[in-house]
Amino acid sequence: MDAIEHQRRNPGEDRCPGPSTRDIILADGCEVPDALVAESYEFLGDGEIAYDRYTSTDAMQQEMERLWPKVWQWACRIEHVQEPGDFITYDIGRYSVIVTRTEDGRIKAYRNACLHRGTQLKPPASSGAADDLRCPFHGWTWNLDGSLKNIPCRWDFPHVKDEEYSLPEVRVDTWGGFVFVNLDPDCAPLIDHLGPLAEHFSDRWDLTDRRIRLHIQKELPTNWKAAQEAFLEAYHVYETHSQALATAGDANAQYDVFCDTVTRFVHTIGTQSPHYEGEQTEQDILDKMRLPEQASVPEGKSARSVAADILRRQIGAASGVDLARYSDSEMLDSIEYHLFPNMCLFPGVSLPMIYRFRPVGEDPGRTVFDLLFLDMVPDGTPMDYPPDPVVLGVDASYADAPGMDPGLGAVYDQDTGNLALPSRK
Repeated sequence: MDAIEHQRRNPGEDRCPGPSTRDIILADGCEVPDALVAESYEFLGDGEIAYDRYTSTDAMQQEMERLWPKVWQWACRIEHVQEPGDFITYDIGRYSVIVTRTEDGRIKAYRNACLHRGTQLKPPASSGAADDLRCPFHGWTWNLDGSLKNIPCRWDFPHVKDEEYSLPEVRVDTWGGFVFVNLDPDCAPLIDHLGPLAEHFSDRWDLTDRRIRLHIQKELPTNWKAAQEAFLEAYHVYETHSQALATAGDANAQYDVFCDTVTRFVHTIGTQSPHYEGEQTEQDILDKMRLPEQASVPEGKSARSVAADILRRQIGAASGVDLARYSDSEMLDSIEYHLFPNMCLFPGVSLPMIYRFRPVGEDPGRTVFDLLFLDMVPDGTPMDYPPDPVVLGVDASYADAPGMDPGLGAVYDQDTGNLALPSRK
């Protein structure tokens, strides 16, 4: 009872014993970006969130009316629309958007609906290349710049004026190699939405210089917010990933609130959890890490420094990128930024993931989880088209995806396996 009362008198101040994330990173002795050791903690309260926010169709309808048509969200990578005529659809609930590149090289986005009968011009989750945007129902056709091109039997539509029948545009902008869309024509600029994220990533974390190695899409049997929240904290490591307690600083994790749209958490790898029972040497910790080779920890060195050196050498050789300037933390740690409402970005080298969580249709109990691995490439690498998503069903393992590391796949199975378990309120 005393401990509970203490927490209530000092909200946000209590923590597990041991060094903080910032302490661990600075103790590595590496030069690190200022952003990585910046701290911006804010206690935002501990009130409960109503259960039906995750389960009710009314809550889902409110999101469809007040959230998704009003916020910036990433639709694709620039690699998807490299040449004039390239297109890809982005679907979120009841909304569908076509992103394409016009003849003059601009990226534009339109509502994915014919202005005649509302038929989708391109199927959901589709991509490809086309000379124009043609409705599969009656053949109404628009140019890539959205202007009306052709109406079969035009004589039967005297009311249609070309200048009034351009496809409705959707706001579009790019950052970090991503194409973002916003259905609200009066929205604030994307750069305002990105807030400090753009500044943090501007130097050595420029995601424009990376390429999609693997894209997995998996359906999860839960609400999109519940799915996302499972990846926004390290608290679950204690039980869900208990095998990692010997090498993961879960309870030392740092949480930052930079603005209304950008938060972050960092938890260290190669350090022992405060929850781990028993004494370990640095060699013990290194031996238990998932590394591509075994090594010894010299006297005066840490498991973190040896592991980071191994990854610099291995990943550098495989990618052709000189990784000498990246700190041990950037090589090892789980550094996760969250961009409201549904995007997570990992700027680290060995954990280069991007997440996106979207409702399937308007069902509050179904989510599609996009998991991208965005690898570094050498300067001057020409742009190529990214691989198609590997689509996995609810019961499939992440390890089933060709190119997925089986050990990491098992970790993701642990994460989302919890979401398949029924909950009761």
